[in-house]
Amino acid sequence: MRCVKALQLTLAVVKPDAVAHPLILEALHQKILENFIIIRKKELMWRTKDSEKFYSEHAGRFFYQRLVEFMSSGPMRAYVLAREDAVTHWRGMMGPTKVFRALFTSPDTIRGQYGLTDTRNTTHGSDSIESARREISFFFPEFNADEWMVMEEPRFRVGLTEYNEERQIHTLQSTR
Repeated sequence: MRCVKALQLTLAVVKPDAVAHPLILEALHQKILENFIIIRKKELMWRTKDSEKFYSEHAGRFFYQRLVEFMSSGPMRAYVLAREDAVTHWRGMMGPTKVFRALFTSPDTIRGQYGLTDTRNTTHGSDSIESARREISFFFPEFNADEWMVMEEPRFRVGLTEYNEERQIHTLQSTR
């Protein structure tokens, strides 16, 4: 019997360029569903100040203003995802940040298939476990990752889950 490693959480964001196209949004949701346990999902719209706060580490860089304006230009969808090595797996699925590079080196990735420009590159993902924790709390302030890891992760890890079609997330199976 294979020993199952603890699940890792990561943040995935579908950016406004992809949310604007329902078929792309559905295709991305299906890719996520095939590869991850979906812990939380949220539709949201940022104000400029939300965008500025989230991307504050990039303030002063040449792309900052363009990124801030784009990320507050339309609806987004955010996910908390779980699986073994979730951060690495999601980043691999997204592909390179630079869409031109993705088109030539990783055409089967999300950005290789759907990305438009380096800013309008379809998705965002945390780049480390530490970033994932910080970013998840930014997008999902009501979600306590530490509590989830202690109380729910062991049951999710062994597959005691079901997919809730209406909410589009995985939930723990009821123990009747």
